[in-house]
Amino acid sequence: MGRFGVTAWAAGLASAAAVALTVGVPARGAGNGDGGDSRIQRGFAIAPVELNLEGKNRGLVGLGSYLVNAVGGCNDCHTNPPYAPGGNPFLGEPKQVNAAHYLAGGMAFGPFISANITPDSSGRPEGLTLDEFKEVMRTGVDPDSGMLLQVMPWPVYGQMTDRDLEAIYAYLTEIPHAEPAAP
Repeated sequence: MGRFGVTAWAAGLASAAAVALTVGVPARGAGNGDGGDSRIQRGFAIAPVELNLEGKNRGLVGLGSYLVNAVGGCNDCHTNPPYAPGGNPFLGEPKQVNAAHYLAGGMAFGPFISANITPDSSGRPEGLTLDEFKEVMRTGVDPDSGMLLQVMPWPVYGQMTDRDLEAIYAYLTEIPHAEPAAP
C-alpha cells in the first residue's frame, strides 16, 4: 500500500470509528423526548437565562440552547455588551453572560446594529414565524429592509439542517424578552 493508500485507509478507519461511536451506540433515556443526547443536556446546563418549558419539546429547546450558546456564538453579536461586569472571559474574568440584555441586540458593527432576537409580544423571535426565520437564516435577506444582512454569518448558519434551525427557533421562543442596553 503506497503512502496515499495508507492515508486513505487510516482516514476511512477513523471515519468508521466516529460513526460507530456516534451512531451505533443507543442513546440513554430513549423515549423520553430528548433522546439522551448530551448536547441537549449541555444546552440546558449553559442556558444563561431561565427557560419557559411548559408544554414545549424539551429536546428541541435544549438542542437549540446548545446551538445558540455553544456553537453559534449568538450572544457575541446579539447581546450588548455580551458579558456582565466582571464576567468578560477576554479580560481573564470568569465568563458570565449579560443575562439582563441577553440576545436583545443593539451591538454596533459600523453602520449595522444587531437585531433583538428575543420573543416579541406574540412569542416569536424578532416577530418571525418559523418559516420566516428559516428563510432569513438560509438567504440572509432582512425581512424588514429586503437587503442582505452584511454582518450575520447566514451563509454558515444556512447550511444547518431544518431540525437545527427548528431547535434554534424553539429555544429563542422560550427565552425571556429583553430590551437592548442603553447606548
